[in-house]
Amino acid sequence: MTTRRNFIRTSAVGLTALALNPSRAAASVMGKKTGGSSYVSKRPAKGDRHFSSVAVEQTISRVKAKIKDPKLAWMFENCFPNTLDTTVNFSIQNGRPDTFVITGDIDAMWLRDSSAQVWPYLPLTKKDDHLKQMIAGVINRQTKCILIDPYANAFNHDPKPDNEWMTDRTEMNPMLHERKWEIDSLAYPVRLAYNYWKTTGDTAVFDADWTKAMNRLIQTFREQQRKEGNGPYKFQRKTERQLDTLNNDGWGNPVNPVGLIVSSFRPSDDATTFQFLVPSNLFAVTSLKQIAEIARKVTKDEALASAATALAKEVSDAIQKYAIVEHPKYGKVYAFEVDGFGNAYFMDDANVPSLLALPYLDSIDRKDPVYSNTRKMVLSADNPYFFKGTAGEGIGGPHIGYDMIWPMSIIMRAQTSRSDEEIKHCLRMLRNTDADTGFMHESFHKDDPAKFTRSWFAWVNTLFGELIVGLEAKGKMNLINSI
Repeated sequence: MTTRRNFIRTSAVGLTALALNPSRAAASVMGKKTGGSSYVSKRPAKGDRHFSSVAVEQTISRVKAKIKDPKLAWMFENCFPNTLDTTVNFSIQNGRPDTFVITGDIDAMWLRDSSAQVWPYLPLTKKDDHLKQMIAGVINRQTKCILIDPYANAFNHDPKPDNEWMTDRTEMNPMLHERKWEIDSLAYPVRLAYNYWKTTGDTAVFDADWTKAMNRLIQTFREQQRKEGNGPYKFQRKTERQLDTLNNDGWGNPVNPVGLIVSSFRPSDDATTFQFLVPSNLFAVTSLKQIAEIARKVTKDEALASAATALAKEVSDAIQKYAIVEHPKYGKVYAFEVDGFGNAYFMDDANVPSLLALPYLDSIDRKDPVYSNTRKMVLSADNPYFFKGTAGEGIGGPHIGYDMIWPMSIIMRAQTSRSDEEIKHCLRMLRNTDADTGFMHESFHKDDPAKFTRSWFAWVNTLFGELIVGLEAKGKMNLINSI
């Protein structure tokens, strides 16, 4: 049985054959160092690229010319356009842009990943209408996906009756790649649509279907507050991997209905332990406020705005009451998960939304004292999934397992840092843990970056590019050029 980690797309671009046994996946999907020091571009030939943007190419040329270290410049050139080069399928359908974005080595579109993959290109839409259309197409496709099933996390481009996960014990249909209920799968499309509007001023994406999808989103969040029973969603999978299924006949562990929203699975696609996943609830509050603003200012839908505002307040109040917990060393911190009964899980996972990444998602101020305490906790040995070795240090998670650091967590550490020295430390680790492949990976071994998972993981590649572009925009090339 395969998992997200080893569901490989049959493609010339796919680089790593992954294991069929999930219990050995962390060992068996390890990539190999390529060696060499010529730093030849790893991008596909121009004619083989899925999508091209003049603004992106100009940004690559401008920023790369400012990077003194040839390896770091090479990595930036490879990584920043990786989503466009290899994962975007853009077309015009019935007069409207439509964009299907795969994750990389998996031939399916995750609502989370697709939003995050194109996010770093948003600022460039002001001077590239073709790029703007492509991102509008992502929003339109995501609206369709939510209307197909708001509980699903990943979708097929076209119906696949023989899809790998059609035997999962949940309400599958051929348009779904996977049906794991994750709060962030609905929050991410809102983040993208809201910021697309704020950046471009374009409101064409907010049509009747978008409004219908947002009402479905609120309905789903309400159902998963579980005030009136468990709701319609349950999930079980025949698997050797505990975190790929839910206990208690597919309902998961019990929760006390205190106003928080259940997320059956984490952004890693792993099952939650206590189902009120705190980072995702904070992210949901942000997204609900964004829905309300769009509804009031664009679609003039006061009913939707009021529903979103009321739910945002209810969840926010519940977070303050149930998700902030006293830690014996760090004082008041955000727990990773709670259940409303008083149980709390002190940890963090690399996948975003994470506790570490909350300021990056505009879900909390990085100067917030509770966040500051939480950040110290999750970047220490007091987080059971913080690993430190001779190659680097960072947060991993149970998706891959012990001793495997996710570059995504290092990027989020840099993005949320208030210290130039810490940012330089993160840049240095990112530069030195690519196993000389020129790309970011899902994870690498704390003592040997040549042991890594997922050679083609577009989300983290583009995040790395976003970090570099962001530092350049802030006038911090000195940090990049000091490592």
